[in-house]
Amino acid sequence: MKNILKVLSIITIVSCLVLVATGCGQRKADYSAKTAESALNSGKDIKGKTVKFTVQKLEPNSAFGYNMETGKHLNFVSNDNPKVKKGDTVIVKVKKVTSTMGSYVITYSHLSKQ
Repeated sequence: MKNILKVLSIITIVSCLVLVATGCGQRKADYSAKTAESALNSGKDIKGKTVKFTVQKLEPNSAFGYNMETGKHLNFVSNDNPKVKKGDTVIVKVKKVTSTMGSYVITYSHLSKQ
């Protein structure tokens, strides 16, 4: 009986460790900058989807607020300071996309650095 309890305890502990380790992994995004831009160019709606990208340029005083530029025509904008710098890789959740003068202006939430 004691051996059975010992085996069950070990199995329970190992199972818990596996579940914790699985939950600690990095988030996987729905799109990269390249695939998000392709989706937008083909008319797809990416609202509510996540995008992983590297900040190519940060414009803190743009007409749209803080502007993280990436890809050919992607501008991730917010009124709040994203506290990132050029070269940082981030994942954001898309709130709204508008097209302005050949570029996509994308508002976002849930920014996380990778």
